[in-house]
Amino acid sequence: MKLLEDRIRSDGDVLPGNVLKINSFLNHQVDPELMKKVGEEFSHLFKDSGITKVLTCEASGIAPGVMTAYELHVPLVFARKKKPATLNDAVYWADVYSYTKKVTNQICVEQKFLHKGERLLIIDDFLANGEAVKGMINIANQAETEVAGVGIVVAKTFQGGSEWLKNHGYRLEALAEIDSLANNQVHFVGEK
Repeated sequence: MKLLEDRIRSDGDVLPGNVLKINSFLNHQVDPELMKKVGEEFSHLFKDSGITKVLTCEASGIAPGVMTAYELHVPLVFARKKKPATLNDAVYWADVYSYTKKVTNQICVEQKFLHKGERLLIIDDFLANGEAVKGMINIANQAETEVAGVGIVVAKTFQGGSEWLKNHGYRLEALAEIDSLANNQVHFVGEK
């Protein structure tokens, strides 16, 4: 998605440790026009997949997730990183390690929002090692739903998550695929 790649180049910052900071339009401040285009693109890519719900993880997955769900005319369910006091014990849980924050979170989804046989589209902002997506797949499996696909706004293909998903038979669609962040520069897959 050229629009997204151009935005990453103009507004993204490469930090030490293979971290790409794009908080001016996705991870802290959200550009709703860009997220609308992201939702339209994911909707186009998965329109024939029989999606019944979009599943994402709070907080940065919500903006692209809600726009995608809107375009597909299905509900959005997001995994919470902390169990609120109002949430009963009927939840699906998964542990997710964050390499950027160096912490393990337990994400959860109330069981009443995922039903056996549903076809889920998992949407997330970043894919690096794949821990968040693996956690959401774990929750989908607990609920006996089918993961029809995974849509990622930005995939850092050199960190293994993309390969893991493909090797495990999951359909992966990434709108921007980064081959490396060498020399503090963003290098997209397929660039010469």
